Amino acid sequence: MKILIILPNWLGDAVMATPAIELLSQYYKSARFTFVGSYASIEALKYHPLCERAIIDETKKASSRLLATYRLAKELGEFSLAVSFRNQIHSTLLLRFTNTVLCVARASWHSRLLLSHTPAIKTSQHLVKQYSELAMINTDEYDGNPPPLKLYIEPKSFKKPTLGINAGATYGSAKRWYPERFAAVASAYHEEYHILIFGGPNEIKMAKEIEDNLIKLGVTNFINIAGKTDIKSLCANIAGCSLFITNDSGPMHVAAAYQVPTVAIFGPTKYKETSQWKNTKSILIRKEMECSPCMKRECPLGHHECMKNITATEVIAEIKNLS
Repeated sequence: MKILIILPNWLGDAVMATPAIELLSQYYKSARFTFVGSYASIEALKYHPLCERAIIDETKKASSRLLATYRLAKELGEFSLAVSFRNQIHSTLLLRFTNTVLCVARASWHSRLLLSHTPAIKTSQHLVKQYSELAMINTDEYDGNPPPLKLYIEPKSFKKPTLGINAGATYGSAKRWYPERFAAVASAYHEEYHILIFGGPNEIKMAKEIEDNLIKLGVTNFINIAGKTDIKSLCANIAGCSLFITNDSGPMHVAAAYQVPTVAIFGPTKYKETSQWKNTKSILIRKEMECSPCMKRECPLGHHECMKNITATEVIAEIKNLS
């Protein structure tokens, strides 16, 4: 059975879609997937054993996105089932243009107009549940309890217990705790763990600040790999960690997929919807504010107290509760 999946754009959202994909693979015994999505989502999910094709959607770069979407759909051909995890008109059009009869997407004016199944999914529940409910809307065996996250990239094997530090968050500065506080936490555990500093290409400066602060604290057993990993090696390195300290971010969800003990620091985001899914050793730290969750990329009030009020001492203490 050929199934087309339009993946979410963000790495973390794509990882949170993996339980829905697993449910589909269990329900449709002959399932074979074609994934279409952003570079990050494709590079993370293309290793699924039932994935036949994985295509990076570059239609946004075309002079006519509508025409590029049509051409991509014709290249893909028809499917037994098509599911879009994106609530965007070009994703809806892509499904429609494949001539697939059974097409599923979240309810919107364009999906209702063009597709066969457009459920109104409650957005107040965890995103994993939203995606799973969407994918299984045309089935009769879904019990409302999605499985854990699942990635098929082999974990890296480290010679020593490794503490991963992820100070970045692609969405914006409002989601980022502070480099000097990450360094203070890492310093407190440097005798127990080797330290690995993570970060994307736009977070190299932040990772360097952590590095500089560690040196000031007399810590030398670290490696800074910020900006030096592709998606596959990022996931493999996170998967090999013994402990992970992170902001609300894509790497946080990667850690959950591998059940890495994690302390996740949340600020302006809806933690009930995007916290780690079914990680048995996960602690979430946040401060309740009158203005939260604002969901802004930068603090609209300029004080950033949802993050400033979280201290390194508090995070250090919470790590002990993971054991």
